[in-house]
Amino acid sequence: MTASNESASKPPRPAATVVVVRDAPLGIEVLLLRRAERGDHNSGAWVFPGGLVDAADRSAQACCRGVEPAAADARLGVAAHALDYWAAAMRECFEEAGLLYAREADGRPLVLDAERAARLDAWRGPLQRGERSLAALCHEEGLSLAADELVYFSHWVTPPVRAKRFDTRFFVARAPQGQQSVHDDGELVEQLWVSPTAALTRTEPLKLMTPTLKTLEAIARFANVDALLAWARAPRTVPLIQPQIGNGREGVRPVTPDEPAYAELKRLDPECHGNFSYEIHPAVPVRLSPRVIRVTAHNGSVMTGPGTNSYLVGGGPRNEWAVIDPGPAEAVHIDAILAAAPGAIRWIFATHTHLDHSPGCALLAARSGATVHGRIADHPEWQDASFAPEVLLKGGERFVLDEGVTLSAIHTPGHASNHLCYRLEEEKTLFTGDHVMQLSTVVINPPDGDMAAYIASLRALAEQDLDWLAPGHGFLIEQPRAAFEKIIAHRLAREAKVVDALRDLGDDEAALLARVYADVPERMHPMALRSLRAHLIKLRAQGPG
Repeated sequence: MTASNESASKPPRPAATVVVVRDAPLGIEVLLLRRAERGDHNSGAWVFPGGLVDAADRSAQACCRGVEPAAADARLGVAAHALDYWAAAMRECFEEAGLLYAREADGRPLVLDAERAARLDAWRGPLQRGERSLAALCHEEGLSLAADELVYFSHWVTPPVRAKRFDTRFFVARAPQGQQSVHDDGELVEQLWVSPTAALTRTEPLKLMTPTLKTLEAIARFANVDALLAWARAPRTVPLIQPQIGNGREGVRPVTPDEPAYAELKRLDPECHGNFSYEIHPAVPVRLSPRVIRVTAHNGSVMTGPGTNSYLVGGGPRNEWAVIDPGPAEAVHIDAILAAAPGAIRWIFATHTHLDHSPGCALLAARSGATVHGRIADHPEWQDASFAPEVLLKGGERFVLDEGVTLSAIHTPGHASNHLCYRLEEEKTLFTGDHVMQLSTVVINPPDGDMAAYIASLRALAEQDLDWLAPGHGFLIEQPRAAFEKIIAHRLAREAKVVDALRDLGDDEAALLARVYADVPERMHPMALRSLRAHLIKLRAQGPG
């Protein structure tokens, strides 16, 4: 049996980790421990204290204070015994780092003198070997466990491809007062107090597993421990994070939800075999479903991201196909589209007529005999003058390309007056052209671009029954409604900045641009100026208030 099959047949084992933090002159420091070389995946890695939840951790629940069992269950979203994770995190922290989150019988923080410190230290080995329990330690020393010092932080599950899988709850906690961390010198052979930024940028890199690395990145955003703990304690949803596995120029590696390829990899390779890439490669076809193939043009840039996506849609019994957005007029890209097509190409659909999306229509039509569909823009500036559709679309048309393959056109003005999105009804997938881009917001360029129309189109699309977005630039996007709402919120927040700046600066475009787009690199300001003008036109049309 392969490691992947073996892991798929076994559920991940519950585990708990505590990220110990303290304030230092230059900001937060975290405690990292280096694992001994044991010939496995984690050998030599720098980690936070943590490990498996043991059966004996159940007995320690009675010693926990500050977190009620029902509240723990609700916070972690489990049916019962969530406090086991708190107990395990505290036990592992004590075993591995010698730090004990505990209080005296009267509620005071744990008081250590040399004699008591030595007595407690003698418990660490027996606890690691399972010979004694944390509950027994509390009973003999008259202590309770300070469970409320540990704040739930994140939830990670090992990808199915790993032979050893863990379902790990991460907690964050301020280092207990009056105690010094001392690694166990067995499982852990070195320790380091370090700022998250320093841990991530060392000249000699630390070996960091993905959850450790991402946790350090998250903590680096906070100025001090109080701010970190306030954020962690605030009401929030803690999502389950299971990295996907992809391949690319960095080799085969985990891919996390903050990376563009994550949702697509989760859809195409749920068992994490690493058969798909976390990069988009020009001319390399990607089969996204039985009905959809993506081919990306060689025109990657700061404006087009990895390049313009052309989509082949079809795959029914007649094996006839449509192409959405043939892209730029580059013979090499048209060759790639034709090579990727499993059958005859009968239809060509343009989302709009900007120069990276529609000029390839004429070349592809000439070579395939396909019929070109689309709209003509209201304004000629920045448009593809060669675009000559044989079928003019208004929006609302439905095309039965093959049995079980139906494409409907939706007019979505805003980025361009003639912009269309196409919905693959059977898969609830929307081909968004430039209406939604994955890696950046789109430019709204008047007079053909219209900010009010753009926001209205987004709101209309948010009412559509959709599961996936297939953008003109980037990977597949999941949770379409959330994506639309995020863009609307971003645009309205930017508009609010424009309103505030107008009160202070008047109509001075240069000053408005510098204020409203201060968070945008200056090299992008010429494009940002177009969207600023679109906001100003929208505000003037709305009138006062």
